[in-house]
Amino acid sequence: QVQLVESGGGLVQPGGSLRLSCAASRSIFTIHAMGWDRQAPGKQRELVATITTGSSTNYAESVKGRFTISRDDAKNTVYLQMNNLKPEDTAVYYCRADIVSRNPSFDSYWGQGTQVTVSS
Repeated sequence: QVQLVESGGGLVQPGGSLRLSCAASRSIFTIHAMGWDRQAPGKQRELVATITTGSSTNYAESVKGRFTISRDDAKNTVYLQMNNLKPEDTAVYYCRADIVSRNPSFDSYWGQGTQVTVSS
């Protein structure tokens, strides 16, 4: 169980950058994986990035090379650095915590979401 609070969203021009932050209510050191999902209007929710306790990462093909996920266990915070933003990146971004109950099963928790708008 964890509460997630996101911040850092906003309006940015194409080619610009934003850094999203996700503050967790508990230590993320014991959480199997933290990540970011997004949902654009009229589109299905998609996984953007995931980082595990072992710091391995996984990215959606559409953001590889542009987005970087990282975690600061001392601050119980996960970040998503977004560079070279494109209009198609416009979406509500949700922080995600994947907490393993019993391998290979896990429960996922999401924050309230933060709006990212990329427009000229």
